[in-house]
Amino acid sequence: MALTKVYDAATVFKHLNGIINVYKPAGMKVKHVRNAILGNICKGLNEMELREPRKLASDRPLLGTGTAADSVLHNIASNTDLSDHILAAGPRYMPGDIRCATVAALGDHTSGVLLFGINKGLKQSSRIQRNRPVRVYHVTACMGTATEDHLPDSRITVRSNHRHVSADRISGLAASMQASHQRKMYELCGVDLQTQAAYELACKGLIRPADNTQPVIYGIKLIHFERPHFTLELHAINESEQYIAALVHDMALELRTVAHCSQVRCVRHAHFDVTGSLLRHGWHLPGIIKNLRQQREILEAHPQLLEQERVELHAAAS
Repeated sequence: MALTKVYDAATVFKHLNGIINVYKPAGMKVKHVRNAILGNICKGLNEMELREPRKLASDRPLLGTGTAADSVLHNIASNTDLSDHILAAGPRYMPGDIRCATVAALGDHTSGVLLFGINKGLKQSSRIQRNRPVRVYHVTACMGTATEDHLPDSRITVRSNHRHVSADRISGLAASMQASHQRKMYELCGVDLQTQAAYELACKGLIRPADNTQPVIYGIKLIHFERPHFTLELHAINESEQYIAALVHDMALELRTVAHCSQVRCVRHAHFDVTGSLLRHGWHLPGIIKNLRQQREILEAHPQLLEQERVELHAAAS
């Protein structure tokens, strides 16, 4: 279908609905990303063709003020409702006119894929959040130093030798941790991993937590090693920046050293990946409209993102 260039702000605002995929820079809060996007949308809309001010029911002449403002007033039609004029009412579109919410937030130090629901897209964003799809991270750790909160901008608390740590040892520990987490999922469901029931449960799909408070790791592997740094690929649900940083710290202790997260990057959220993310220089109205259309195509190609059967992981009985 051929695209038509639209100059009318009201028409653009009417179609400003759906999911957008933006690339969040590290060190920037989610609320600042949201404010920047809404501000740029409003700026773009206000630069387009806007509706004319309302007309008065009766033709009442304007009274002069005896000041320099008279020349401005006389340039306005006498039957114009001045209270609705842009010079009095302000910009037609304000950030408060646009509804916007994140599907799942990222930490301040985390960069990568960040999904927002815009206007009618809030319903889609809540459905995606309720289905709890897997997010994929590339986590870079720096061995030899431990910080107070396991993140790079915190105070260094411990230093340790890391010459004995090799890529094979990290890979073996990652595989062991992945198997341990998978075993724990079935145990919380009350199913023995070596039984037919466990096989039937696995055939139904990923086992998801019953709420948003229980982190679950589905995969963890080493993808890069260059001393003193190593990078892990992490597949998880309900994770947080603090949880990932603590996980790296615990892995380092198992390797008889210390480490902290130097970089956390979300590269995929369900079928929304980093290659389709809107970079910061593209956070303007034309770029956002184009991104809305691209994410709509992803949702149409993968309807299970909005509606799917879930195998829920219930907390162990106390």
